[in-house]
Order: sequence, then structure tokens, then C-alpha cells
Amino acid sequence: MMNSASDANGGPSDVRGSLTPRIWTPPLRELTPETSYGFDLIDFAAIIGEPFDPWEEWLSIHAGELLADGRPRFRTVLALVARQNGKTTWAKTLVKYWLFIEKVPFVLGTGTDRSYAKKTWADVLLECQTSPVLGPELAKPRLTIGEEAVLTVHGSTYGFAANSRRAGRSLTVHRWLCDEVREHHDLDTWNAASNAMNAVADAQIVAISNQGDDRSVLLDMLRDPALTYIETGDGDPRLGLFEWSAPAGSDPDDVHALAQANPNMGYRVDTDAVLAAGRRAKHSGGLELASFRTEVLCQRVALLDPAIDPEVWAAAAGDVVDLAQHREKVALCLDVSLSGDHASLVAAALIDGKVHLDVVEAWSGLGCIQAVRADLPDLVRKVRPRALGWFPNGPAAALTADLAEKRRGNWPPRRVELAPLKAETTAVCMALPPLVRSGEVVHSGDPMLTAHVEAAQRLQRADAWVFGRRGSGAVDGVYAAAGAVHLARTLPPPPPPLTAI
Repeated sequence: MMNSASDANGGPSDVRGSLTPRIWTPPLRELTPETSYGFDLIDFAAIIGEPFDPWEEWLSIHAGELLADGRPRFRTVLALVARQNGKTTWAKTLVKYWLFIEKVPFVLGTGTDRSYAKKTWADVLLECQTSPVLGPELAKPRLTIGEEAVLTVHGSTYGFAANSRRAGRSLTVHRWLCDEVREHHDLDTWNAASNAMNAVADAQIVAISNQGDDRSVLLDMLRDPALTYIETGDGDPRLGLFEWSAPAGSDPDDVHALAQANPNMGYRVDTDAVLAAGRRAKHSGGLELASFRTEVLCQRVALLDPAIDPEVWAAAAGDVVDLAQHREKVALCLDVSLSGDHASLVAAALIDGKVHLDVVEAWSGLGCIQAVRADLPDLVRKVRPRALGWFPNGPAAALTADLAEKRRGNWPPRRVELAPLKAETTAVCMALPPLVRSGEVVHSGDPMLTAHVEAAQRLQRADAWVFGRRGSGAVDGVYAAAGAVHLARTLPPPPPPLTAI
């Protein structure tokens, strides 16, 4: 189901967080104390002195839905909520419920790394030790490094592990709290821990997080089919998604969008503080904006540290002038992907204070380097640019001999300067984003180039950075664009026209 934030009268500070998620898997039947263990969980939280907030009560009831035979309806629960709304606190209480009420044999907790997982584990241990309700039912904990465990007098055990291929191996896991699921950049932990639950008929995984980016492999693997089931009814009915998030395209300072991602906004989360942070992120863009979207708006982004803000790039699309009418100002740049299966040739020209940018040609597939060698001379002769650049210290080095070779009467075409961009790589990369943001670049909206821009993440090199080539996709298009812009902006005045003697 998809929900909208509640309307609010008054100013932004009067808006309260949405107690129900924007996206959620509907129950199979009416939820009552007989059909959901969530009601029991809510009572347990109150008894041990850790009463839930209203949104946590809602999540407890829906995540705790039971099948007719008493097993959890959801073998896997994915709960997505913006940071600082209390999801880890809720999860720790859930672990205690599993240990002291359900009395399951083994609960596994995982986190981003061992220290993170141990902190949650240590919090649970301390809270149990100091609880007048739970303390008497707590056995002596096991504290040997590598074997740490919370133990109860009922025979239940709570251990922890870092995200790794060893998590849960050689164990039988009955419940798994998978914290920060966005940080799973592969399926190693999932394959290890989830398969340790195969022989447990009533097993349950609860995965909690805020949103992630293209590296969040496990989060996407769970969320995508859950969305399909919600929208179509096809797929796995035992995979539940409960997502407090802002709709795609929401402004960072839209208070109603913030309310949909932050159920405790106006309660434990300060509305004015998140609004101010949203305005700052909107102004700053880049890493700050991407981080705000994932952590506070709970929105998925392609990259957490995009070199060029995708929204700013989209706004720079427009009518590019006919570069054929300005050949004396045109520069070309060629680049090749790291894998060698894509290459881009991009043109740029500085006209009336703006750099106009367009894609001349793109090659893809195995063997495309050979196609570049065959096609490039005719393309350059057709465009007749002032300069042709490439990055000889990158993957385009495979073409350096072809580009730099002086072939009598054929290469380079007359009046085309060959401009290898050797030491300028960081300056070329770092110059493009501010030019796009300030409106000094106009591009044609080419889909290939846009895709490469959206895949371009900063890769630090000391105090500078370049476009990272290892990541979510090819970025040769954005390298070629940056090189073309650099060359177009640094071209000397055009030479006088040729005259017959």
C-alpha cells in the first residue's frame, strides 16, 4: 500500500511524522492479538520499561503477523526508516522479546562491522542486566572474545557477527537481526546467515536500515521483489516491506515529504532541525545532498558521492547550437571505459559565455576499440575540430599510438591539434561540476552521457579527485565531456583564414 503524509494546519513546526509507512505490504487477514505477535511485543516493551512510540507499535503489529499455523507470516521483514527515529531501539527490544518471551534457541545480530554489531549486543546485555524484570532470567554471559553471547536461563542465546561470509556458518539460526542492510555490498553475509535458517520452520529475519545507493546490493535484492508483490500480488507473500520514505523527486526542505520519512518528526525528531539541514543540503548539493536524501528522506540514490548532482545535470539540458557553424571553436575528446567495451567521442564549443556540449559518437561491445580505430579518422575529418584530446594515462592509452601517430597526408587532419591530457586529469574532472552547477554548460540531454554522469563518483587523490572508474557503470562519457569542455575553454583564438598566394 502507498500512503500520503497527513495534511497539517499551521506552520512547518506543527507537522508531525507519519505514523504509517508510505509503502507497506498489506496483511493477509485482520491483525488482532491472535493473528500478530506484535500486540504481545508492545505489552512486553511496556512491562520492561521501554514503551514503543506509536510508529513502532504499528510496525510491531504488522511485522509480527502470524500464519494460521502460528509461524511468522513474514520470513523476512525489511523496515526502512530515516535515521534517528528509533529503529535500532525497537530492534533491541525485539531481540529481548525473542530471547525471553519466544525463548528461541539462537538469535544472531549483524552490523556493518564487528564493533558496530558488538555495540548493539552490549547494549542489550547491559539493559537486560539492569532490568528488574529481565535480570533474574539472565544467565552469566559468555565474554570470551570471538565467542561473546547473551544467555538466558531458558537456554536462549544471542550472539553477533560482522557482515562477512562467516556470519552464522556452522550454526542453526532461529532469528536474525540484520542491522544497516544498506551496507551489504555483496550477498556473502546473506548467503551465510539466511542458509543457516533453512531447517527452522518458524525462522524470521528482520532487516532494518535507511535507504542506500547502487552499492546496496542486499537491500535492492529484498526491496525490489517486495515492491513487485505490493503492486501486483505476484511474488513472495512472506517477504514484507515497511518503508517510511519521501516520494521520489521531493525537495529536501518539503516538510510533508520529511514527515513521510521521519515518523518521529515533531516528537523525538526536531522539525526545525531537519528542515534547516534539508535547506543546507539543497544549497550544497553533491555528497551532502545525496547523504541527506538517503539518511533523512530515506530515498534511494544512485551514488552517495556523485561527482555531478543528477538534478543539476538534468537542469543543464537544453538546445545546443549547431556546432558545425562554429568549427573554429570546437574541441573533441575521446575516452574509453575501464573494461574496454565502451568508448565515447564528445564535442564542446565555448559560445557566448556558455560551453555547448554534444555527443558525436559512442561505441559499445567487445571489439569496440577496433571500431574506434576504424571510425575515428573520418569522424574527425567530418567535424573538423580545432583540437582532439584524450587521457593517455587512462584506458584510452590503448589508442595513444593511433591518435598520436603522424600519418602522411591522413592524420591528423589539417588544422586539428592533437592534445593528450596527461597531467591535467584532476583539474579537468574537478572543473566540470561547478561549471554545470553555475549554468555555464549546456548539453543535449544525450541518454548515454546522462547515464555516465549519473554513474560518476568522486575518487579522492590526495586533495583532489577524479571520476572513479570502478563502480556502478561506465564513465568514459563524462570523462570525454570533461576533456572536451576543458579544451574548448582553453583554445587559443582561431587562426586567420587561409588565403591563396
